[in-house]
Amino acid sequence: MSRSEESPPLDFIRQIVAADLVSGKYGGRVVTRFPPEPNGFLHIGHAKSICLNFGVAAEHPGGRCNLRFDDTNPLKEEDLYLQSIRTDVRWLGFDWEERQFYASGYFERLYQLAERLIENGHAYVCSLSAEELRHSRGTLTQPGRESPYRTRSVAVSLDLFRRMRAGEFPDGTHILRARIDMASPNMNMRDPALYRILHANHHQTGDQWCLYPTYDYAHCLCDAMEGITHSLCTLEFEDHRPLYDWILDRLQAELTYRPQQIEFSRLTLEYTVVSKRKLNTLVKSGVVDGWDDPRMPTLSGLRRRGYTPAAIRDFCQRVGISKTPNNVELALLENCLREDLDKHAPRAMAVLDPLRVVITSVAADHVEALTAANHPQNAAMGSRTLFWTREIWIEREDFCENPPKQFKRLVPGGEVRLRHAYVVRCDAVIKDPASGAILELHCSHDPATLHANPVDRKVKGVIHWVSATRSCRAEVRHYETLFTTPNPDEAWQGDDFAALINPNSLQVLSNCHIEEGLRDAPPGSIFQFERLGYFCVDAGCAAGAERVFNRTVGLRDSWAKVQQGR
Repeated sequence: MSRSEESPPLDFIRQIVAADLVSGKYGGRVVTRFPPEPNGFLHIGHAKSICLNFGVAAEHPGGRCNLRFDDTNPLKEEDLYLQSIRTDVRWLGFDWEERQFYASGYFERLYQLAERLIENGHAYVCSLSAEELRHSRGTLTQPGRESPYRTRSVAVSLDLFRRMRAGEFPDGTHILRARIDMASPNMNMRDPALYRILHANHHQTGDQWCLYPTYDYAHCLCDAMEGITHSLCTLEFEDHRPLYDWILDRLQAELTYRPQQIEFSRLTLEYTVVSKRKLNTLVKSGVVDGWDDPRMPTLSGLRRRGYTPAAIRDFCQRVGISKTPNNVELALLENCLREDLDKHAPRAMAVLDPLRVVITSVAADHVEALTAANHPQNAAMGSRTLFWTREIWIEREDFCENPPKQFKRLVPGGEVRLRHAYVVRCDAVIKDPASGAILELHCSHDPATLHANPVDRKVKGVIHWVSATRSCRAEVRHYETLFTTPNPDEAWQGDDFAALINPNSLQVLSNCHIEEGLRDAPPGSIFQFERLGYFCVDAGCAAGAERVFNRTVGLRDSWAKVQQGR
């Protein structure tokens, strides 16, 4: 793919791919793969890998990217996860076309290759218990001890392995191990497990197998069988690369292709965890309402919150590809989202904490249709109708009876412009005689100010509003970060994470009022509520029911206030 002089420099992975094309290493082929394990929902970290793998393939003529489910552990995998992964990859904007594969689709061939390792003296059946095996592995400073079964003959190991496949033994009785080096400084090379017995139903193969390959064994061989050229992995697999290469080297006579593994730093995000184990803990403990809870960093959670595929792709591009681990600022992701929504989200008005205002200068039955643009910079998005009535709602915080010096909204005797409407003056404050709480304001409007130049009539500020009689109620879910610390992964020790949870991560506002035209806004619709931020209609909203809006992200100035408070 040609690049203009203005294009940013290639990252180190793309430099490797470019060099391989020049050298003819793979005959001009570029084949990558996105290989999720179907044991959880995809998250923002996976988005980086998806964009990288599909992006690298798309940048070269004839390049291909496979979607492969590395489904080697039936105890943790579900169809639900398979479906969510496919949905998320498509939603993010990528298409694997007809190239969807499963590690389970190679089980027979993987088994045959394991027999070949045994026959060539590179693997043996070990009968140590899990506890014995753990103690024999050694430590980072002490070598491991060879298994007493390491000297089993090829014939005995082959016979046991075939009987393992036939289902003669219970779980944990035997495993197939590679015969490498128990003194290796790399723990992954100390005779690692290649196969284990699991009498479990598999979501693809049913009860056909009770013998399953390990991820490390299957992954490299699936890459080879699919003709992958560049197997792109995150840095935690760097120590596994020697095993990746060892297996391919020992079976090179059986394979047509020889892929190479390249590692890059995983994406971690402030105030977020991206460990599937920890995310699963949050779901099962009830801290969140499921994998698609809008506070979760899963792609389904981000989608439900109102994040867009374009914003996430932009974010991944800005983060870039390197080998340097870093904890990316949440502000970067939110700014990518704001930039996308600012261009595409229609405007609307909503009042989240309503204070009643009676416009005494209009009749009780007055209804006047006003016109407002759906987007201030995009006339093609059209306009909408607002209704000016005797009673309206404003935000309670937009009125102050005893205002501080810099307060620029409505005050007793003061004037303010209502967005897309008139200038009003506060003439009276009506209070509850018992409590002194403000019940409503009585205001008058100036009919001459509807289309007047705002400069001609100097008022302290502009506030939003909705009609009290020509609006509809809504629930608004206001989200903040799920964790109180910017590095929850480091602070999360064992199962003790409760102290890290932000008690204000979700606030439900049930007495909100929105423009009448939003009554039937479909799930997934995103609006900028003027002066408040961006909000998305929740995916669970049924037709005809009260709308529920999830706060997607605040406006730029509101984010600055949040940052100052941290």
